[in-house]
Amino acid sequence: MKRLSPAQNLILREINALNERDFLGWPFFNDAHRQFARELDAWLTTQHVDHDNVDAACRTWVVRLGEAGWLQAIQPPLDLRKLCLARETLARYDGLADFAFAMQGLGSVPIALFGGETLHRRYVPNVASGTTIAAFALSEKAAGSDVAAIRTSARREGSRYVIDGEKTWISNGGIADFYIVFARSGGEGARGLSAFVVDADSPGLTIAERIDVLAPHPLATLRFDGCTVSEDQRVGREGDGFKIAMATLDFFRSTVAAAALGFARRALEETIAHVKTRRLFGTTLGDLQMTQARVAEMATDIDASALLVYRAAFEKDRGKERVTSESSMAKWFSTEAAQRVIDSAVQLFGGRGVTRGEIVERLYREIRALRIYEGASEIQQLVIARQILAASST
Repeated sequence: MKRLSPAQNLILREINALNERDFLGWPFFNDAHRQFARELDAWLTTQHVDHDNVDAACRTWVVRLGEAGWLQAIQPPLDLRKLCLARETLARYDGLADFAFAMQGLGSVPIALFGGETLHRRYVPNVASGTTIAAFALSEKAAGSDVAAIRTSARREGSRYVIDGEKTWISNGGIADFYIVFARSGGEGARGLSAFVVDADSPGLTIAERIDVLAPHPLATLRFDGCTVSEDQRVGREGDGFKIAMATLDFFRSTVAAAALGFARRALEETIAHVKTRRLFGTTLGDLQMTQARVAEMATDIDASALLVYRAAFEKDRGKERVTSESSMAKWFSTEAAQRVIDSAVQLFGGRGVTRGEIVERLYREIRALRIYEGASEIQQLVIARQILAASST
C-alpha cells in the first residue's frame, strides 16, 4: 500500500475528526461502540502489511487481529453494530485486513450459532485468537445465488458422511484450516441440505485450483472425492443446512455493506486531499464547481449508505429476529454507491487514478466484487421486492 504524505495525513486526520463528530455521534451507537471504533482506528494507524504475497498477508492479518483482540468481536453474544464498525474501519485502511476479519466471522459464526458445545470448543476460540483460519464453502458453479441448487453430496454411512463434489469461489481457499461445507444429505431443494465442518487436511479434500481475481485474495475451488467426516462434524441437525446458510448470510450481509462504506469513505478522503492540492488553470481542482458537485454526490452517497447499514444493524441488535429486507437494502445500495464514489475518485485523479499503486486504483478493483458476493445487487432487489409484496398481502 502506498503511504500518505505528511500533507495528506494532516487532511486525513481532519476528515477523520469530522467523520467522528458527524457519524459516531449518531443515536445508533452507544459509548462502547464509539470506544471500539476509535481504538480500532488508532491501532490500524500502527499497522502495515505488504501485499506482495497475498496468502502471507492474509495470514499476517489474522494473527495480528487475533493477538490484538479484535477477533473477539465475532464471539457470541454477537453485536452487529460492532461488526459493521469493524469492517468499515478495516476496509478504510486495508481491504485484506477487512477480508481476513470477515472470513473469520463467516467461517465460525455458523458453529457459534448452530453447532454443539463440542464443535464450539474445538473451533471457535482458536478462530477468535487468530491461531486458526476459517472458511465458508457454499458456492458451486451452478449454485451461487440459488443455494437450493447445490449438488455436492453428503452420503450417510453409519455414523459418518461421505462428501463428493466441488465448491468454487471459496474465500480463504487454500489457506484455511477448516471449511464450513454445505452439501446435499437428503432429497431435492432447500430441505435436503446439511452443514459440516471439514478440516483442511481431511483425506479426500483437495484444492482443485487457485483462482486469480481482480483484487487478489485467497480464493480457490475445492474438490471432495470420498471425503469422510463423522456425524459429530455436522453443524446443527441433518437438513438444517439451508437455514444455517441463510441465517449466516442474513446476519453478515450488513457487514458487506459496511465494508463498501469503508472503501467509499477512503475514496472520498483521498479525493479531498487531492482536489485541495491539485492545481490547474490558476486555481485548485477543488475550487471548480464541477468538482464540488461531484464531491457533494460522493458525500451524500456515503451518508445514505451509513444510515442504511447502521439502521439494519441496530434493528438486529435490538432483537428483531430477521432483518432480511433491511440488510438487503443496505447491501444493494451501499455497494452500488461505493462503486459510484470510487469511480468519481478515479475520474478526479485523472491519469493517476488508473495508475497501479494509487490508493483509488486499488479501491476501484476491490469494490467490484462486493456488488456480487453474498448476493449480487440484482438478487438483493428481488429479495427486497418479495419482502415488500409479501408484507402487503397480509
